[in-house]
Amino acid sequence: MKITIDHLEDLHMEAQNEEGGKIRMDGTTEIGGIEGGFSPMQLLLAGIGGCSAIDIIGILEKQKQPLEDLQVIVDGDKQSAGTYSEFKTIQLNFVFTGDLEEKKVERAIDLSLDKYCSVSKALEKGSEISYSYEIRSS
Repeated sequence: MKITIDHLEDLHMEAQNEEGGKIRMDGTTEIGGIEGGFSPMQLLLAGIGGCSAIDIIGILEKQKQPLEDLQVIVDGDKQSAGTYSEFKTIQLNFVFTGDLEEKKVERAIDLSLDKYCSVSKALEKGSEISYSYEIRSS
């Protein structure tokens, strides 16, 4: 796995993966950025949300659950750790749409966060990760 990061201007950068996917990164205006993309810390939150969503969608498909839509809202509480910041807590809120069985949804979330999602496994070493969910009928 390889990511290439190109400097655009000030603290504004563009990351590209080997498949050509791109994402913009930046710092806040307080530190000289133009706020033209995600901060690196925001990318960590996007990573855990996306990773768990990919797992959950696949698990629900295998369980023959009719998922129509999924939104993941990720909230991280940063704390200073000397010269850097880390997430003290990360809360994921999953909003499902479809005629889904609650036990299967909860099982899919647990499997993702506890077993399959590499990002959650990496972040759990320094952060308390929790979740909530709701199921909306279509």
